[in-house]
Amino acid sequence: MFKIIFSDIDGTLLNADRELSNFTIQTIKKLPQEVPFILISSRMPAAMRHLQESLGILHLPFISYNGGLIKVDNKTVHSTVIPINILEELIQFNANHQVHLSLFHDDEWYVPSDDFWAQREINNTKVQPEMKSNMDVYKLWDKESKGIHKIMAMGEEESVEKIYKYLEEKFPDDLHLYRSKPTYIEIAPKKISKLTAVEFLLKNHFNIPLEQSVAFGDNYNDVEMLQGVGMGVAVGNAKPEVLEVAHRVVASGKEDGVASTIVQLLKL
Repeated sequence: MFKIIFSDIDGTLLNADRELSNFTIQTIKKLPQEVPFILISSRMPAAMRHLQESLGILHLPFISYNGGLIKVDNKTVHSTVIPINILEELIQFNANHQVHLSLFHDDEWYVPSDDFWAQREINNTKVQPEMKSNMDVYKLWDKESKGIHKIMAMGEEESVEKIYKYLEEKFPDDLHLYRSKPTYIEIAPKKISKLTAVEFLLKNHFNIPLEQSVAFGDNYNDVEMLQGVGMGVAVGNAKPEVLEVAHRVVASGKEDGVASTIVQLLKL
């Protein structure tokens, strides 16, 4: 019997309008109290709390930044960051490429300009960033001894490819590079993943064995998690590599694949 459910958000839990369907909301609200529903995403905390509120799970922990930040009772219990010196080198390299670098630390989100990429992310996440040049953010966070939970590099395919190759060659042991689209790179610390975050919460907060957990996902950053949990479920629109490793493939995210599977598994 499964005792806990983890779900990715974008591409997995949301409908075609990038929102929670009524069926999904009602299904999660019907879950027995002893089966927690945990959101796990590359999103920042502010882009997850409103979804938690809609689902009636604000009291539960959640996992941000692909496992880089874990919150319990809205307090940080685990945090892993990209060292600030890597940001400085990336900014210098990017001077010739002009790729949009969005910078994230906990609930701070800085964009270098209010451009197409910033607006796209605002639309997707319903969160407003602050505007500050990448170098100014670097100086601020260096002074405050902060690292970075996530960098999003967005831009023309050719320039993004150059950034990808540079980071891959320069920091192979430091960074996870997730490329869900040719125009995007999500940059995260190498030592964490969604699976490491799941394991941390299960051991330190819930005391539930990994084999009694279910997880839903659709993208490259979900692969380890789906392989590692008791039942890894890929929604039908998942990347081929994700479909390949999943224990089960269900309807797409836009067709309420997560909610309908929960109804079947738990006979709600």
